[in-house]
Amino acid sequence: MKIIDSHCHLDNEQFDGDREAVIERALAAGVEHMLAIGSGDGPPDLEAGIRLADRHPFFYASIGVHPHDAAKATAETYTRLAELQQHPKVVAVGEIGLDYHYDHSPRDVQRAVFVEQMRLARDAKMPIIIHTREAWKDTCDLLQQHWADSGLGGIIHCFSEGPMEAAQAVALGFHISFGGIVTFPKATAIHDAARQVPADRLLIETDAPFLAPVPKRGKRNEPGFIVETARRLAELRGVTPDEIAQTTAGNFRRLCLD
Repeated sequence: MKIIDSHCHLDNEQFDGDREAVIERALAAGVEHMLAIGSGDGPPDLEAGIRLADRHPFFYASIGVHPHDAAKATAETYTRLAELQQHPKVVAVGEIGLDYHYDHSPRDVQRAVFVEQMRLARDAKMPIIIHTREAWKDTCDLLQQHWADSGLGGIIHCFSEGPMEAAQAVALGFHISFGGIVTFPKATAIHDAARQVPADRLLIETDAPFLAPVPKRGKRNEPGFIVETARRLAELRGVTPDEIAQTTAGNFRRLCLD
């Protein structure tokens, strides 16, 4: 199996003690590429993903301000993001969006920072990676207003909604990325969505170190565990894990690399 982890946070401090060993385990499990999400701890540091991508040929990177850190964004943040978009390993802007669960930044600030980053991504002709939690309607409304007509697409990362929301996202031009939650027995709405997403819009991720899949649930997640998510997604869709790996890898390349 050759598979791409479309979303991981290997810059996280949970990997400080064994990061290289985690990477070696991922490669041994068949992970051929990983997208290192560049949100890190937020501004002024915007290069968390780039640092990994610079050290390892099998990493790509994204850049962006997570909604948790929206209140840290300044004019200098946007200037620096525009500069970093020129880096050869940067393939997407994200994760960006709205999080009304924690409200670490005021909601109006989150929305403003989200819109500004969509503008930057449009200018650079890059796809965007969306984080949305308890904010689905506002997220979709802003995407409809500021992104859908761009034709650039993007990823709804760690999808945690149902089939209706998946259909809405696909209609807006997005790929749907499933993580470890799709392996959870009680996640029936996500299971239904996973069965229905068109094959050419399907992606897979770990969101490591978060949300480890069954049977690793409760442990620190890592990219090598993505094979468990691929197995469950294959069961739900009535295909083989190899087909899931091949389909999602091809989708990632077309969206982010072509």
